[in-house]
Amino acid sequence: MECAYCKQTIPEDESCNYLGKILCEDCYIQAVEPHRTCDVAAVHAAKTHRAMSGQTGTDGLTDLQKMIYEYVVKNGKATKQQLCINFNLTAMEMDTQMSIFRHCELLKGRKIDDKVYIVPFELV
Repeated sequence: MECAYCKQTIPEDESCNYLGKILCEDCYIQAVEPHRTCDVAAVHAAKTHRAMSGQTGTDGLTDLQKMIYEYVVKNGKATKQQLCINFNLTAMEMDTQMSIFRHCELLKGRKIDDKVYIVPFELV
């Protein structure tokens, strides 16, 4: 059996049915409760936690998150697709990372010439 979203093979007893599609558990959770990058409460919580922990910049990020952040800062911008390819991530995994960056106010999405790019947060 194959997940309709990520195409991974899943055992029949671990499949989930969502709107007539067979999904793995991860894709089902993402479909039912998608990431919210623009979440005021999450931004407040992340900023407060980081401030109380004395974290600034990339402090507290995983190695992967630091590499993604540095890539975007070095290049000034990148598309979600470029980041997925360069870091071998699925779109869902990249969405998870973007939520973290956005909540920490490190990276954000910005439309430039009819295309959405991931840019450093301080870029106006």
